[in-house]
Amino acid sequence: MALPQDISPINPELMDTLVKSKDMDWIPQEGDPERAFLKVLWTDAESGRWLCHFKWLKGYVAPQHKHLSAAHTFVLYGKLQVRDGVLETGDYVYERNGMIHGATTALEDTEYLFLCDGPVLFYDDDSFVGYLGWEELRRIQQQHEASKKSAA
Repeated sequence: MALPQDISPINPELMDTLVKSKDMDWIPQEGDPERAFLKVLWTDAESGRWLCHFKWLKGYVAPQHKHLSAAHTFVLYGKLQVRDGVLETGDYVYERNGMIHGATTALEDTEYLFLCDGPVLFYDDDSFVGYLGWEELRRIQQQHEASKKSAA
């Protein structure tokens, strides 16, 4: 039976984004490049959304921050101390826009997926110390690729 309406794509050459993360480098994170790494899986200039795969070694402490948009976290393995709770392997958490965190600590070697609808603002007791959004992630990727080329 035929569908009552044509739902074929207007541009059949469009394809979903495929990322082979196993072939990607772990990019050391500023602040603690020995214990914190990321892979930028996706950024979207139109919506501001981004998706990263983070790897934090035991003892890494992410600075306090405020979500300027909603975010989703899924722990692939390990344990993270977040506010009063501990996220463990298989845990998922949704954080609303405006959520404020104290420091987040890797209690074990941990990997997690982080999908964010916009930027995150890092701060200390009296000033802003950093900002992470889709544009910054693209810059981080470009800097990493440029440093690989210059080292070759």
